[in-house]
Amino acid sequence: MKVKGYDIEPNANLFGADLRGANLRHTDLRGAKLGSADLIGADLRRANLEGANLGRANLEGANLTGADLEGANLEGAYLRGANLYGANLRGANLGGANLRGAKGVIGFSLGRHFGFSYKYDGTVFVAIGCERHSLEHWNSYIKDIGTKNGYKENEIKRYSMQLAMLPALWSTMEVENG
Repeated sequence: MKVKGYDIEPNANLFGADLRGANLRHTDLRGAKLGSADLIGADLRRANLEGANLGRANLEGANLTGADLEGANLEGAYLRGANLYGANLRGANLGGANLRGAKGVIGFSLGRHFGFSYKYDGTVFVAIGCERHSLEHWNSYIKDIGTKNGYKENEIKRYSMQLAMLPALWSTMEVENG
């Protein structure tokens, strides 16, 4: 399939491609190289972007509802105002990504690592540094995880407080977005 003159297929090399406003709904872009691509306002609903490289891509206002971004690299991506509701972000790298105003994801930074939370298939997940677990798992094992990763007691306490706020934040987001 061609979109704006580009071949849209798994493992495609779309580095720096101009795909502003493109309809990429339900496309299979597994493993695609989309680094530095311009995807402003693109429709990527239910797209398969598993393992794709979207590092430094501009996804401002893009619709990624239900997209599969498992294992994708979004390091340094610009996701301001993007819709990530229901997106699978398991194992995704969002380090340095701009999530300001993004929907369906909660980002936070309280210490040495950036953290983010997302909801997938009704389960709230949290990633802090290299650790990615369900919120339930974090709540049960945060001391063990923190100690294993060399966090000090006060750092573990700060992250515990942030995790304790997540259910209320998610409830508020769900009310706002019906």
